[in-house]
Amino acid sequence: MPKTLNIKAHIYRNTTKDINTLSRILKQGGLVAVPTETVYGLAANALNAKACRAIFKAKGRPTQDPLIVHIHTLKDITLIAEINYLVAPIARAFWPGPLTLILPKKTSIPSIVTSNLPSVAVRIPSHPVFRKLLKKTGLPLAAPSANPFGYVSPTTSHHVYESLGNKISYILEGGSCEIGVESTILDLRNPEYPKILRPGGISKNQIEKVIKRKVLISSALDYSKVNSNQVAPGLLKKHYSPRTPLKLTEHLKLPASKSSTRSAYLFIKKPKGILLNNIFYLSKSGNLKEAARNLFSKLRELDSGGWKKIYAEKAHGHAIACAINDRLQRAAAKTEFK
Repeated sequence: MPKTLNIKAHIYRNTTKDINTLSRILKQGGLVAVPTETVYGLAANALNAKACRAIFKAKGRPTQDPLIVHIHTLKDITLIAEINYLVAPIARAFWPGPLTLILPKKTSIPSIVTSNLPSVAVRIPSHPVFRKLLKKTGLPLAAPSANPFGYVSPTTSHHVYESLGNKISYILEGGSCEIGVESTILDLRNPEYPKILRPGGISKNQIEKVIKRKVLISSALDYSKVNSNQVAPGLLKKHYSPRTPLKLTEHLKLPASKSSTRSAYLFIKKPKGILLNNIFYLSKSGNLKEAARNLFSKLRELDSGGWKKIYAEKAHGHAIACAINDRLQRAAAKTEFK
């Protein structure tokens, strides 16, 4: 990282001393980048409006895009949200884990957290290091992805350091994120009509098996304007985007050897044949969980590789393919690609 950026961030470890230090920072209204099983988040005390406002400033995030509130145990949810009869069975099945619920909010949650809407996004994360910090603080923590707004999400502490290291002071190390894409967001404001707003690590079929009813799926096209308040984060049509123009296709073919090497080609599975230096893939075997885990890291690598264009192919098969394709579709949206 160039010294001219005047980096002030420090990476803290999973030690009692460091956890205590970061807990104190959060209680005092500070920001801490934290590991989760999905992506790294930028956390603040969800009950402190000033602290949460600092998240938006550090990320350059519009206040129309709400934050997800992370809690340690299910009993903590009664402090911030109104629950209904579907919350308990869903929580038993999927929490701690990569599922966020949209529920009517309680007045304890500042309006800055929810973009002035009467609902709140909440989940219980499973990452053991983040859970230790949540337990120590005893606070609900609001935490969107720890990256500049709209850019590719971070899945390592180094990604956070690269993107926000000159804007925040505290990063908690937790290794590479296990899942690699953001949580599934399930709208439960009306339990009679549960609806997935954003696909993630928990699939539609998994949820339907638990609640014994049909779950609807929203479209990215429903949330295409940044100047309107979003009911949940990560729903804008253009999001998770590298600066390099990206085009998404159903299937990719290996380019001819004489093709321009100024374009990078991103496959889901390692293709057969002679691979040029502009050929990349997310999983050698085509394992889609591995592909999801590597997606954002690979997009960041390609974005810093000097390529003029990125061609990426859609995932097919496993349920998490829906989440991979969702991120790629948003990354490719409104790209000037000729």
